[in-house]
Amino acid sequence: MIDDLGEVVPLHAPAARVVSLVPSLTEAVEVSAPGRLAGATDYCTHPVELDVPRVGGSKYPNVDKVLELAPDLVLANSEENRPEDVERLRANGIPVWVMEASATVPSALGSIRRILTQAYDLAEPDWLVEAEEVWRETRPERFRAVVPVWRKPWIVLGRDTFGGDVLHRVGIGNVYADDEERYPRPKLEELQARFATEDANLLVLPDEPYEFTADDGPEAFPGAKYVLVSGRHLTWYGPSLVEAHAALLRALG
Repeated sequence: MIDDLGEVVPLHAPAARVVSLVPSLTEAVEVSAPGRLAGATDYCTHPVELDVPRVGGSKYPNVDKVLELAPDLVLANSEENRPEDVERLRANGIPVWVMEASATVPSALGSIRRILTQAYDLAEPDWLVEAEEVWRETRPERFRAVVPVWRKPWIVLGRDTFGGDVLHRVGIGNVYADDEERYPRPKLEELQARFATEDANLLVLPDEPYEFTADDGPEAFPGAKYVLVSGRHLTWYGPSLVEAHAALLRALG
């Protein structure tokens, strides 16, 4: 088997003891193949009833704890996980499947399909088929948005991001979609100027990775129309995509 980055995954039987270092993949594999997770990160909050050993954060997992769990497969992501951690696991004989950071909904679902059907030897799950159907249509653009994902410093969605494609498909254009960076760090004054010049007419504030609220975020953009959205619905690629389409449309009005 070959992962998204072209690396061999020396797995000789369907994965049965898996450590997931990616919250989205944790939810996807547990919903699709319950009981095969041997460990997950502290940030793997779904399914909410998941009860497995925790191995620290996604960006800085405790590799020793992962090794102690003796998994037959570790799931990682090219954006969320450090290459040095992946290499250390492989050097210790642990197969690692690295999913490439997806720029679109279809590519993310395609990657998950490969993991589930190849590494897990599963039939295509119903939720994945439903998510593909729900997200097939792209709605006409209604707003042009600035989409911060962090503050201090301000970081926004830029080019080729999964969250940007999610918004595009529900009719929300991303002001920074053509930026050279995937996650630009513009000064607040530049972001405010986007609204002053009417280049942007919507501020989209998710609750993760930074937890924006009605009292933390909108005050920096006086008079700008804003919406608070679930970060899970905006940036997670898994079963949550089935509900995310309708939930985002409700939030966006």
